[in-house]
Amino acid sequence: MRITELQPFILHVPVTGGGIADSTHKVTHWGMPGVIIHTDAGLKGYGYCGTHAHLGSDRLITDAIVNLFGPLLIGEDPRQTQHLFNKLDRHPNNIWIGRAGVTQMALSAIDIAVWDLKAKAAEQPLWQLLGGSPDKTIIAYNTDCGWLNRDIDQLVDDCRHMIEMEGFPAVKMKIGKPDPNEDLKRIEAVRRAIGDEAKLMVDANGKWHLADAIQFGRRFSAFDITWFEEPLWHDDVNNHARLADKIDTPIALGELLYNIDAFRHFIEAGAVHYVQPDVMRIGGITPWLQIADLVASHRLPLVPHHGDMMQAQIHLCIAHRACWMLEFIPWTLDYFVEPARVEAGRFVTPHLPGAGTTLTDQALAAYNQL
Repeated sequence: MRITELQPFILHVPVTGGGIADSTHKVTHWGMPGVIIHTDAGLKGYGYCGTHAHLGSDRLITDAIVNLFGPLLIGEDPRQTQHLFNKLDRHPNNIWIGRAGVTQMALSAIDIAVWDLKAKAAEQPLWQLLGGSPDKTIIAYNTDCGWLNRDIDQLVDDCRHMIEMEGFPAVKMKIGKPDPNEDLKRIEAVRRAIGDEAKLMVDANGKWHLADAIQFGRRFSAFDITWFEEPLWHDDVNNHARLADKIDTPIALGELLYNIDAFRHFIEAGAVHYVQPDVMRIGGITPWLQIADLVASHRLPLVPHHGDMMQAQIHLCIAHRACWMLEFIPWTLDYFVEPARVEAGRFVTPHLPGAGTTLTDQALAAYNQL
């Protein structure tokens, strides 16, 4: 089987309730720049990443897919996943201008697509190809109830609904209001509404500086917060380590790290407790598996960031021992042949061959911006 063509796409799909916000941005649509890799065997592999649906930046990603990496892929066997990742990742052109950002996300989309092809060629779902068991349980936590642009009443009602009516065992809410005392009031209200048994996580999206994170993070203990996600600037290893030493609430991060070295620095500094790689940002499935092994070697839990990557990451969570929970956000579920599903707060094991990333023809026709 050989690669014959790379077909780029950019989907812009609407998000829940007409728009969402955290401490750093507001969006009404979610971007999915990616690629369909065609082969001479008639199989197609689908890979994509997630953005804030800015067409200019999304085109940078698809340009990198087609023009930077595309010529290196034609004629290659997509089942040779490690070889292809090394060829693209270590190519002089990528080393010179890449290793993070646009080029790394383009590499992620390609790597996901070739793993999708590899699993389809084996006629197995990816989790099975990787040696996972269909009996493994992956807990789902819901973030779609906790956006910062919801007023406190809606926030409380939405989070309560996810716990009591939808059956999720955990929810995550955004923080980062201009006055952190307002965040504490919102946290207290949600905790009261969902009860003591449900897990509650908070996420600042890198908004706070160290002083506020220490002062207000110390008060999270009263609300039994499972983790404090992205409290500080994303690359600041030293201050995350200082914060971890000053507060009782565990720290979670990783969605904006781009390679295994960055994860190693945070782990070795004691600056993270829940590790959150996103397969769309770290170069794809091949390096995700390496990072997962690193996390497991330090006896830490790996809880992948959603990034619109439930589709592939549920397979990885089933297959890897470091994983037991995955973020759930339902924005794009209608656009996949086999969308990720949750029942009674647990992910349903996918059964179709591939990585779960196959898009419907209707989605491509309706939302493709290219």
